[in-house]
Amino acid sequence: MNVLDASAFINEYHTDEQLATIPLVREELEDESAYRFDALEGSGMHLHIPDEETVERIRRAADETGDLEELSTTDIRLIAAAFELDGELVTDDYAMQNVAEKLEIDVEVIAQDGIEEQREWHFQCQGCGREFDENHDRCPICGSPLSRKNPSSA
Repeated sequence: MNVLDASAFINEYHTDEQLATIPLVREELEDESAYRFDALEGSGMHLHIPDEETVERIRRAADETGDLEELSTTDIRLIAAAFELDGELVTDDYAMQNVAEKLEIDVEVIAQDGIEEQREWHFQCQGCGREFDENHDRCPICGSPLSRKNPSSA
């Protein structure tokens, strides 16, 4: 089963596989893309609402990879739906792909290149330069903001 992100509707994704998505995706679509959503729903696309336990598991995984701040509620719930349905996530979103990779969820990209490897992001203080494994609102040492940093560029 293919679990569709908004980009699948925007880019007119086609497949012979069974389709699923979550209701929140419909809210992200306009005009022709929204019409495609409605047409696919009418022709049997499954609308899935993931369990809150699974959603929380996805949030924890996204926090571990450093992608949590990059993901919307819709993104997290889509990953949770793909996890619960043992489906393939169809998205061009790199943060979603990274979290899906951590959870061993198959991903199909549409109009972009997919990620080359799963990453665990680090966070660097913009003031004192210290690095942290977890994201904080501010540096616990000097109080400056943190920025996400690719660990392989260290």
